Amino acid sequence: MVRQLWRVQGASLARLFERADSTALPLLGGMARPDGVIIASERFFAFAGRDGSLLEGEMPKLPRIVQHIPLLRGLARLGMSVSPILRREGVAGQRERLFLTAVFLSPLAFVFFSGTVTLIAGIVMSVGLLAWLMRGRTLYLHGAEHRAIAAAEQGQLGVTWEDEVKPSRFSLRCGTNFVALVLPISLVADRLWPFGTTLWTPIVLAVLSLGLTMELWRAVQSSTHRALRAFLYPGLALQRLTTREPTIDETRIALTAVASVVRRELA
Repeated sequence: MVRQLWRVQGASLARLFERADSTALPLLGGMARPDGVIIASERFFAFAGRDGSLLEGEMPKLPRIVQHIPLLRGLARLGMSVSPILRREGVAGQRERLFLTAVFLSPLAFVFFSGTVTLIAGIVMSVGLLAWLMRGRTLYLHGAEHRAIAAAEQGQLGVTWEDEVKPSRFSLRCGTNFVALVLPISLVADRLWPFGTTLWTPIVLAVLSLGLTMELWRAVQSSTHRALRAFLYPGLALQRLTTREPTIDETRIALTAVASVVRRELA
């Protein structure tokens, strides 16, 4: 039944893909889930489910004043990137939103415990989060998400839908690359912190590390210098673990979400 729906959509999407393939499109990002794929631009997002469902919405706007404050704008963009999941009318259910909120806020609680307890709790939370992120078909849909975004950037949406070409399942803008950067930056920030250690030092360091990483990540993406691009290589290597080669049906799920965002961008 899902495949039949995709064939109907494929017929109606042909004209949209033809137009999109000849137009300069805004940058797209995304997120894979076990039940579908989220694709987002700065203005819109769409979630295409494995069951043929499609959820559309608008992304929050970054306040103009925040756009000019380096570290703050990075943190704001990071928060906006998870908006399609954490918002009440978004993709995730209530239990999942509560789980993710608890994970994001857990560092606030860790400051009240000893270093050993914090280390053990951090490892447990990290393992749990990785298990949650990689459950089901997520790794395959992660590869499909990258492929669909690459197809949009290369003007190959139509031929990718028809399975005539297969753009790369690896992406320079993947969140995996961000994670690969934030870990060493956090370690360096901890070593170079010039002030005395207080109760709130871990939280301040975490916030600064995330903001600095976002600024560096965006700078590297827009740079053409090979030396700066080298910062992305660890993340690209890590994507061999966080992605799998998707089927054409899984690629079409991601392309359906891309089509939803592109249709509204071109309206």
